[in-house]
Amino acid sequence: MIKIDYTNVMAETIGERDGILREELLSFRHFVVEVHSRIQKEKEKKFYFAKLPYQDTTPIKELANEIREKFDYFVLIGIGGSSLGAEMLFQSLTDRNYNLFNKPKFFVMDNVDPEKFHAILQQIELEKTCFNVISKSGSTVETIANFAVVFEMIKEKLGDRWKEHLIFTTDPEKGFLRKFGEENGIKLLDIPKPVGGRFSVFTPVGLLPAAVVGIDIDEVLKGAKKMDLVCSVEEHVEHNPAYLIALTHYLANMRRGKTISVMMPYGERLSSFVDWYRQLWAESLGKDGLGQTPVKALGTVDQHSQIQLYRHGIRDKIITFIQIDKMEVDYKISDNIPEDISYLSGHSLHEILNKELLGTKVALIKSKVPNITIVLDKVSPYNIGMLVYLYELATGFSGYLYKVNPFDQPAVEEGKNFTYALMGREGYEEKLEEFRELYREKYKIEVQ
Repeated sequence: MIKIDYTNVMAETIGERDGILREELLSFRHFVVEVHSRIQKEKEKKFYFAKLPYQDTTPIKELANEIREKFDYFVLIGIGGSSLGAEMLFQSLTDRNYNLFNKPKFFVMDNVDPEKFHAILQQIELEKTCFNVISKSGSTVETIANFAVVFEMIKEKLGDRWKEHLIFTTDPEKGFLRKFGEENGIKLLDIPKPVGGRFSVFTPVGLLPAAVVGIDIDEVLKGAKKMDLVCSVEEHVEHNPAYLIALTHYLANMRRGKTISVMMPYGERLSSFVDWYRQLWAESLGKDGLGQTPVKALGTVDQHSQIQLYRHGIRDKIITFIQIDKMEVDYKISDNIPEDISYLSGHSLHEILNKELLGTKVALIKSKVPNITIVLDKVSPYNIGMLVYLYELATGFSGYLYKVNPFDQPAVEEGKNFTYALMGREGYEEKLEEFRELYREKYKIEVQ
């Protein structure tokens, strides 16, 4: 179950300077009906991610079972949309000590940081490891670089058996991974062509790693289906969770100057959900001088590092809290504690966590800071499925509000192209010349 409390984003609570008038929300009713109709028609194209909850997961689960039987380690090689979703599912839905007590142990090689790469290699045995290389384009620099190093290692260590230790998840038709995989008989999984990396959680990108570590992916998709059903039927903005999230953020941004979207879960298992959300929101909507900057915070930790700024700094933020009603474990404070801290007696850690959240919300109301609370009755595959789909659809809908394409990332591609040029990739000679014209190191300071 998911509840969305948007009381504290409304003008009735925090005033018209920072809050949204109900009439403003309702003034979009004709726009919402029109866009709702467009989205339903676009589910075969741009909004193809909305079809993913209805897929047959049997092939993924069968492959996951094979991996679990054959390997003690499962390493995902990918970055951005190719890793954040799987990592989010893993951290949200497995035990925090999973790698200590379970197999296959799960690791992510994302960045091309050699120290991180080395640290993972020290924890695995190549002959017992399955490497899942993920890239929609099949040519992502960081992913292919990490793969190239691993490739030589497993060839040397495993001989002719190296192919059995690789799975490629990529575009169904093109790219280096597709071509190399077909030439060498490597297991290939498809990312549907209309689905971009940051919307690919419900493809083999996220579902295979999740199934390998024992997550019930059918329950994840069941939650996503429930959210899709609600959002497909409901056109009224106050009844459609995705449109509500999108419109409150858009109005806060464009009419109240809230250029920063903070997401702050009170529960560390959901910390990685914010990492996934940051890419989704930033890369989809940060275009044409528009969009909000997503910022990660964690309750209660960041009450002690960021709330000062949120309350008394520039009034440019809208905050989304995520609350968990019931946790799997809890610890109660006994009555046998020093008198000076006796006010804690009888309270549990989870109870304190939620009271901290309540106290923070009221402090923010007092400072007229708009905030929304999303409440999960518990962290479960079903609820995470709902939450992921909620934000995917809210992001897609927001593209219509901002009049931008939420499914491309041209500014990211520019940086990739300069990187290819610097690496000497054929066909990027003009980019190298452009780089040399633009890049200067004129003003520097050095301290030894």
